[in-house]
Amino acid sequence: MSPPAAPAVIATQLVERVREQLARRGATSGEADLAAQVRAAAAARGIVLGVDDLLDVVAGVRAELWGLGPLSPLLEDPEVTDILVNGPGEVVVDRGDGLHPAGIDLGREADVRALAVRLAASAGRRLDEAAPWVDARLSGGVRLHAVLPPVSPEGTRISLRVLRGRDLDLPGLVRAGTLPPRWAPVFRALLGARASFLVSGGTGAGKTTLLGALLSLAAPSERLVLVEDVCELAPRHPHVVRLEARHANVEGRGAVTLEDLVRQALRMRPDRIVVGECRGAEVRDLLAALNTGHAGGCGTVHANTCADVPARLEALGCMAGLQPVAVRVQAAAALDAVIHVRRDGAVRRVTEVAAVARAGDGGLDLLTALRADPADRGAAGELGPGWPLLAERFGLP
Repeated sequence: MSPPAAPAVIATQLVERVREQLARRGATSGEADLAAQVRAAAAARGIVLGVDDLLDVVAGVRAELWGLGPLSPLLEDPEVTDILVNGPGEVVVDRGDGLHPAGIDLGREADVRALAVRLAASAGRRLDEAAPWVDARLSGGVRLHAVLPPVSPEGTRISLRVLRGRDLDLPGLVRAGTLPPRWAPVFRALLGARASFLVSGGTGAGKTTLLGALLSLAAPSERLVLVEDVCELAPRHPHVVRLEARHANVEGRGAVTLEDLVRQALRMRPDRIVVGECRGAEVRDLLAALNTGHAGGCGTVHANTCADVPARLEALGCMAGLQPVAVRVQAAAALDAVIHVRRDGAVRRVTEVAAVARAGDGGLDLLTALRADPADRGAAGELGPGWPLLAERFGLP
């Protein structure tokens, strides 16, 4: 007599039958009575499930129907931040210490493609030959990007970014080694003075986590209006209003851009306007808002160093039809500081704080005020030429 099949194997055997049952019933989700459907499908195959096995099989079927399928166990790992599918037998994960094989085989290329198409459909998006890529948000805070051939000639590729909603506050950043302890008063003063600032850094450097922690320092009486492409910021604050962009539908209609949302935020009586990531024409409206009485605004921007931020802003301004000189002048008047964060192995570190000043030609200068010690994460680092300006601006000793 052969041993009973594992719940995962049974789930794989039953998923198609359950899908057929749900299709016949015209169910749109079927999750409410999924256990009954699984029990009926198992009985039809002569499989008797105990209570514990039934729960495990239902979880497996749910993952196959609406979840990540074989990738679901990775999503349950609290350390996983990225899941990358480079082919049926090549799944890698990042747990904060670089990419490592996940040891999962998704079967054939057709299985990978089916998974990508299903995930896109669950987010209300289309993925096929006519629309061979998708960028969407799944339930549970997972960002999906997938591409199909011929865009990816070697097969379907899936990238999943798991948003863990880390709601660290300032003491938490110090304990995590992100922030030198002696820098904490500087950031408290920056938020207390309602300074306008940007957090710069590369992809995955921790910009959003840092910005969320800093926003937690805002006065409880303030109204924070967050504008994001995908909701990621998690400030510990009692008055947060979230606005999220929307992609166009399959007909190419219905898109809501960050630029649209910044304009809407201006009409919502904000005390602080926050743009989760400045990456396009919305920079024009943000700079305009910060120059017309909306102090305390902030956001993030991709840049390699603080010194690269002016060039990045000029590039974004060009997308909005602004001349570089206009961007420099507006940014110099609107911004008080730039904070740079960098990923150092498994640790995200704030490495520099720069004061924003007008250049001699009326443009934009970023003067380093604080620079971290690369050899000692807990050290205060060194003061730079921008420190006197920053200290005067925020009332620091």
